[in-house]
Amino acid sequence: MSDKFVDPDDVTQPIRPRSPQKDQRQPYRYTPPSSTPSEQPLSPTINAQANRHSYQQSGQKANSVSSKRRSPQRSRGCLITSLVAILLLCILGSFTVTTTQRVLAFGTAISTQAPLSTQTSYMGISDRVNLLVMGYGGGTHDGANLTDSMVVMSILPQNHHTSLISVPRDLQIQYPPNSGNYTKINSVYELGSANGQHPIAGGDAAANKISLVTGLPVKYWLTIDFTGFRKLIDSIGGVDVYVPDAFTAQYPKNDDPSIDASWIKVHFDKGNQHMNGETAIRYARAREVLDNLAEGTDFARSARQQIIIKAVLSKVKQMSTWPSAFNAMDALQHTIYTNMSLADLTQFALKMDLNDPHTAHIGLSNANVLQDSSSDDGQYILLPANNNWQGIIDYVKQHLYN
Repeated sequence: MSDKFVDPDDVTQPIRPRSPQKDQRQPYRYTPPSSTPSEQPLSPTINAQANRHSYQQSGQKANSVSSKRRSPQRSRGCLITSLVAILLLCILGSFTVTTTQRVLAFGTAISTQAPLSTQTSYMGISDRVNLLVMGYGGGTHDGANLTDSMVVMSILPQNHHTSLISVPRDLQIQYPPNSGNYTKINSVYELGSANGQHPIAGGDAAANKISLVTGLPVKYWLTIDFTGFRKLIDSIGGVDVYVPDAFTAQYPKNDDPSIDASWIKVHFDKGNQHMNGETAIRYARAREVLDNLAEGTDFARSARQQIIIKAVLSKVKQMSTWPSAFNAMDALQHTIYTNMSLADLTQFALKMDLNDPHTAHIGLSNANVLQDSSSDDGQYILLPANNNWQGIIDYVKQHLYN
């Protein structure tokens, strides 16, 4: 890709600064004035001083209410493909004809590709392989297919070097391409899939947009339905979690507000806890924190989601969990969907090395290449610093683990 690449589909329009409002479940859709050319870069008006905050380093937390809606530096759910691989290896350890048939059926159900086919020569290549992992709430109600997280997992198969690139959901982009309509990037999968009815179209649309934003050729994608992930945790008997900080939060009583729009209070004490699927998901996704405000930030939610993923991985590794492997596979069948074959996905997980201390965690944020702004109706959004989309591409390229 040329160093002078500019994505005409991701050009933003000037926006009047407003005070950011609470992020809503519905995606923000912004149509710029027809008198403004939608394909030319323009410098947005930024309310930077009111919204800007610095992200904390690993192990630290934000300490102000103003940081509540900022995009995380670290990835959410970035270990899911490792989880898939470990489950598969456990299952394959007791191979029988029946087991083989079931695994192949599973591979057919979760992927657009034949289970044993390969688009990557089974990772026997030197080129970088990029997989976009998207997590969403699930269900059929409005907003159920907005992506909570978008993380590009990028590996060099020959040396296992791994990079994780987290793209914040509040980044404003143009979608559909060349339409003059602007929305947050977390709505691309929802719009492209027609609210989940066409997941392949949604996955392809999101991967194409992420490719333009990051400059990486993202050919592969994987979606995670958090509703299904709840069932996965229950299928392995729950997980043991160490909660580093206590907090109380409001949480939707039902994921679908049309069924029940009321809220309940959830509380988590500091220390070791055994969590079932529902408790684990509430812990991972809680946003409306009432007391320990640092836990209400997207950065904190990212850290909590990684805690849950690691707890699941730890449980799956235990031999006592292996008899539940088929139940876990059944839960995964309703949790993930991908355009990478089962064989390639397994190889991807085996090639990925998250224990390498040099693994790159690249978080696009207002601390580096993005800047805070507000939409015309007052919602919080992120835009490229100085309207420079090329700056995002250069930043990613400079920080990849090569």
